[in-house]
Amino acid sequence: MKFANKMEKIGYKPNTVTYGTIINGMCKIGKTNEAIELLRKMDERNLELNVVLYSTIIDSLCNDRLVIEALNFLSEMTSKGIQPNVFTYNSLIQGLCNFDMWKEATKLWNEMVERKIMPDVRTFNILVDTLGKQGTLEEAKEVFDVMIRRGIEPNTITYTYLIDGYCLQNRMDEAVKTFNMMVGKGLPYVVSYSILIHGYCKIRRIDEAMSLFCEMTNNGMIPDVVTYTTLIGGFCRVGRLKNALELLHEMQVCGRHPNPLTYATLFDGVCKNLHFPKAMALFQEIEDKKLDLDIVIYNILIDGMCNAGKLMTARELFNTLPTKGFRANVRTYTIMIKGLCKEGLLKEARVLFEQMEENGCLPNHFTYNTIIQGFLQHNEISGVVKYIKMMVDKGFSANATTVTILINLLCTNQIDKTLQDFFQKSV
Repeated sequence: MKFANKMEKIGYKPNTVTYGTIINGMCKIGKTNEAIELLRKMDERNLELNVVLYSTIIDSLCNDRLVIEALNFLSEMTSKGIQPNVFTYNSLIQGLCNFDMWKEATKLWNEMVERKIMPDVRTFNILVDTLGKQGTLEEAKEVFDVMIRRGIEPNTITYTYLIDGYCLQNRMDEAVKTFNMMVGKGLPYVVSYSILIHGYCKIRRIDEAMSLFCEMTNNGMIPDVVTYTTLIGGFCRVGRLKNALELLHEMQVCGRHPNPLTYATLFDGVCKNLHFPKAMALFQEIEDKKLDLDIVIYNILIDGMCNAGKLMTARELFNTLPTKGFRANVRTYTIMIKGLCKEGLLKEARVLFEQMEENGCLPNHFTYNTIIQGFLQHNEISGVVKYIKMMVDKGFSANATTVTILINLLCTNQIDKTLQDFFQKSV
């Protein structure tokens, strides 16, 4: 902008291309409002506004999740006699699909067809992706078939979206069939391997996931950190911790550095399988190597210790967080409150709840339900009434577990009349 202003001062007036270049740059770095201001400035100077300028801003607004504002810009550009193109519609359809505004997206699709603007591969990809994520795989496959009938060749992204949709619905046979079609077309398929591996891990068919992993490496493809992490999680899910740890070692030997998610996945598996000595040994190894740790890993360890009744160890780990440069978040506090309630230490849970707010960490929906459930299980009625009132005042509501406990107590007449009256009024 400074350069454009300098250019103007020495007698060279910026034109549509000059401003268009700057608007494009602004949108790329998320300065959509500044780009809009520049568009208004162009309009005031009677410079030609075109479909590229409007489409760039519409796309940026959709990326900012301001889809209503983007639709207003579509109306503005058409009122000026500027016809949208396929890029304009793609951006808007994607934006609407991101908000599950399927009816509005369909309306735009029909409008696009009426204007005789041919959908391109990206248009179809957006539809396949959205329908796949919604679980309407038959419709997604129909869009895929329509695409082919119209002579638009599906690309790697199209196949990947369809495979992902099948995996999300645990329809692995159809996912593999689509994958084989993709391979037959000679398209790159590294990402699709990872999606299939994740699909098999999710439904605990870990041997088939491992077979795909081996096939991938035998074909000369180098698995990335995401693929390794997915497989490690799969082995943890079926209790094969030895294989998970071997895979961690293998990825390090192959020069793939585990990221925080890798360690979080492994820690979660180790803790859920109650292998706490191994969890602590692995934790110590990471600390000794000065590898990256984050609060998520501490939360997993603290939660695992609480669930196993090792409250003292969990408390020590919680108390050492500040010295390690970490600040407990709402999940950390909620885990500790749950652990304290489980052991009947309600007074300590109450104190921690108060400290939480004092430390600038506001309780959320889960925190309130956790402490209410803890107090209910120990028949501490005064605490229940207090925290239900606080929860309602904050705009939160009881979750299914809390309501179930309350109903069970009401049905068995094991509930204080004060709480019964309060609960009935609240409902």
